[in-house]
Amino acid sequence: MTSSLAHTTRPTGDTKRPFSDRHIGPRATDIEEMLEELGYDSLEALSNAAVPESIQIDGLDFHSGHSEVAVLSELRDIAAKNTTRKQMIGQGYYDTITPAVIRRNLVENPAWYTAYTPYQPEISQGRLEALLNFQQVIQDLTGLDIANASLLDEATAVAEAVLLMRRAVKKGTTVVLDSELHPQTIAVVRARARAMDFRVAVADLSAGLIGEDIFGIVCAQPGTTGAIRTFAEAVDGAHDRGALVTFAADLLALTLLKDPASQGADIAVGSAQRFGVPLFFGGPHAGFMAVKSGLQRQLPGRIVGVSKDAQGKPAYRLALQTREQHIRRQKATSNICTAQALLANVASMYAVYHGPVGLTRIASRVHRLAQAFAAAIDTAPGAEVVTREFFDTVAIRVVNSETARLVADAAGFNIRVIDPTTIGVSFGESHTVTDANALLAALGVTARIETDDFKAAAAGTFGPNTVPEPQFDSALHRTTEFLTHPVFNSHGSETSMMRYLRTLADRDLALDRTMIPLGSCTMKLNAAAEMEAITWPEFANIHPFAPTEQTLGWRELIFRLESALAEITGYDRVSLQPNAGSQGELAGLLAIRSYHVANGEPERTVCLIPQSAHGTNAASAVLAGLQVQVVGTAEDGSVDMADLEAKIEKNGDRLAAIMITYPSTHGVFEPQVREVCDRVHAAGGQVYVDGANLNAMVGLAKPGEFGGDVSHLNLHKTFCIPHGGGGPGVGPVAVRAHLAPYLPGDATSAELVANAEDANNLPISGSMFGSAGVLPISFAYLELMGAEGLREASRVALLGANYIASKLGDIFPPLYSGQNGLVAHETILDLRDMTAKTGVTAEDVAKRLIDYGFHAPTLSFPVPGTLMVEPTESEDKSELDRFIEAMRSIHAEIEAIGTDYSYEESPLAAAPHPATVVMDDWDAKYTREQAVFPVSGLRQTKYFPPVSRIDGAYGDRNLVCSCPPPEAFEENSAADENEDD
Repeated sequence: MTSSLAHTTRPTGDTKRPFSDRHIGPRATDIEEMLEELGYDSLEALSNAAVPESIQIDGLDFHSGHSEVAVLSELRDIAAKNTTRKQMIGQGYYDTITPAVIRRNLVENPAWYTAYTPYQPEISQGRLEALLNFQQVIQDLTGLDIANASLLDEATAVAEAVLLMRRAVKKGTTVVLDSELHPQTIAVVRARARAMDFRVAVADLSAGLIGEDIFGIVCAQPGTTGAIRTFAEAVDGAHDRGALVTFAADLLALTLLKDPASQGADIAVGSAQRFGVPLFFGGPHAGFMAVKSGLQRQLPGRIVGVSKDAQGKPAYRLALQTREQHIRRQKATSNICTAQALLANVASMYAVYHGPVGLTRIASRVHRLAQAFAAAIDTAPGAEVVTREFFDTVAIRVVNSETARLVADAAGFNIRVIDPTTIGVSFGESHTVTDANALLAALGVTARIETDDFKAAAAGTFGPNTVPEPQFDSALHRTTEFLTHPVFNSHGSETSMMRYLRTLADRDLALDRTMIPLGSCTMKLNAAAEMEAITWPEFANIHPFAPTEQTLGWRELIFRLESALAEITGYDRVSLQPNAGSQGELAGLLAIRSYHVANGEPERTVCLIPQSAHGTNAASAVLAGLQVQVVGTAEDGSVDMADLEAKIEKNGDRLAAIMITYPSTHGVFEPQVREVCDRVHAAGGQVYVDGANLNAMVGLAKPGEFGGDVSHLNLHKTFCIPHGGGGPGVGPVAVRAHLAPYLPGDATSAELVANAEDANNLPISGSMFGSAGVLPISFAYLELMGAEGLREASRVALLGANYIASKLGDIFPPLYSGQNGLVAHETILDLRDMTAKTGVTAEDVAKRLIDYGFHAPTLSFPVPGTLMVEPTESEDKSELDRFIEAMRSIHAEIEAIGTDYSYEESPLAAAPHPATVVMDDWDAKYTREQAVFPVSGLRQTKYFPPVSRIDGAYGDRNLVCSCPPPEAFEENSAADENEDD
């Protein structure tokens, strides 16, 4: 018996074997054994049996895979086509320095970037602490009571804040945006307003507030031209009307500037990018949101809190509450799923490393350099500083902005053209007096900043570092402390920082240690060669609004990646703008909505969503202004065709679309998928095929060819961008030609900023290419794999899932299977009968798997009481067998309930078992060895969770969402030591 592709028979030591053989885990002999278990003689025979014949394709019109050396060389050539400049454009994206200790030990460390969203808290204590630190940074600097653990970018964070104000106030039809908000922010909010049916007014809020029918206002502090202004009259006016107030804030400025809460804000939002996160051509960057007490139940995204484990020790977990939008479905208030956790952790550690003193020093230096630059400009005839009170951005009136930009460019600087006679110069952390003087010279200014004078001016009496007083209204000077917690005042040395990062990483279980068998999340290999290019300066240091001629490399990479994704999916056009899968869903649905409106059918507002669809689908439909109706599930897990037909007939010309996930979230290829598409098309609707499970189809089937009009893809799933503890994500949207005019537009275009309510191409995020900084990963993956490698990866993904389903089917039967009794790339293990008989729940099994060194499968979704397993093609047979052994061992422990112990006395009820627990006095009905070494292989490499089981109840009223005092942990540690004694 041989596998379907010859390269898998190459010996392991052959260094010339294709990269796909490194990406795909099982060796040739493993594949033969797994196929034999299933009764197939080749991978091709297996995939032909699993995938309906009606949707199969012959292959991809795509190149063969290239070597790592060749692809990295190609990426070097592409990167060289970008032109690096001193980036002083600003407009929400600023120059910063990523400390090398953070870059090496966090950004480039698979222990951090391969981790999954911390839904299983016992094995996520390290990244949960890092995210809690992030929340504390945001709370301290904004002065507000509670913050989330990051959003996607500043523009979408403002949009989320507007929606929060709207639903919290419950009256009023208008939000007033400050005219000094970044133009891309105004455009994104206007796009959301069109979908959600509210009005947007733009005004100078520093001049007060006009109008009555208002649910909220958004103030820019500082503004897009750098201006720092007072908003007291507008804030009071909003509160008098019962409206809420949001401030769009700059974290670095807030070390010097009065916090938003003290200025009257109910909500603060912004970007954490300048806390050590590279420009990345627009992203990924961690947006943030903080709210006053009373609004926390409305807060979108994730929140980390401090709870207690089964031993009473402090422990971190996510405070789920209403933020799990897939639970709420058509009642959802946000579709945020992926955050930007990895980038939030970078910002968190930037604050830990620099502390309040270091951050204030950096902010003061940036501010003083901008002030000194402005003072020099004042001496030049024909130039005028527009705004006298600013933090880091100097707006200058000149004769001709474009001329000024060109001379700055020739001198090695990018500056901003605000209007035909106004330029903006934004200073960042790395800029020097030498840089400022060189730019002054380029602009024809003869005055210079004296280096010695600038250094001498660094002393003062303001703030935690005794820096000079800020040069803006003293009423807006910061007077409150921030980052007083010991974590921000203990790791200033690189040695300490390195060890802190290592300590947190060691607490976690990520893909660098074990298979993460999560269904629907596709935790596959993020190869080192794929990751290599993202921190190269020629990619990482490019501003998203840099001139087109400076970004030719980026644009080539993006065009080629879009073209490859179009070929893979069978669609005509692809946009890479959406910076999460949920945002790709929204973009696709907005395209459908715009298409119907353009065709004179605005009444088409009903979106059908099968129960088997992906979790965020309903939430995205709500945000697109559609009405959700759920289609039932047949006994085999597929769409109930009778119910579908009834709902199509019921809605008639109100039908806008159906959203189907294919293969379905039930883990099967539904054979009638073409029929579903045909029926919806016949009724005038569009078909949205959720691409979350595309890993089962690449090279085997194309959604754009079997009936889809639009799909979003998850580059952080199928195309190898790592999950990063919950983000970065990229969710491109792919469409057929008739929907191409409605793909997301450029939020910085003057037309969209002014007229987004009437535009067809509504922007989804602040920059045109979203989280561009991680696109080299997926580009490299496709170049490395080639057509045949991609096809085999899909087939091996099918093989792994079916192998596990077969090997465990006698004890944990698969809930659903498709044609020929096969599953797709994931399988749902049904534990409900076992729970009814023994009391052991699917959650118990998930927690017990930690003792075996595994992250749990997806728990109780999409069916309560089940576990959904997706092994991915990257896991070799030995790891699959290790998982199978663990599950069979756990089953044996379940079988022992009623004879060796009761459920309450079982290792499952007590799982997981930290080392501290098994070191205590032991009186359990099972041995210490069974607790922590239930199978022999664990003796060599054992992961001990740092905490016991954590209460996951939604109603934990004692949850604290800020950094706990260190003595809380010290007291428990001391108690443990005393008990050991």
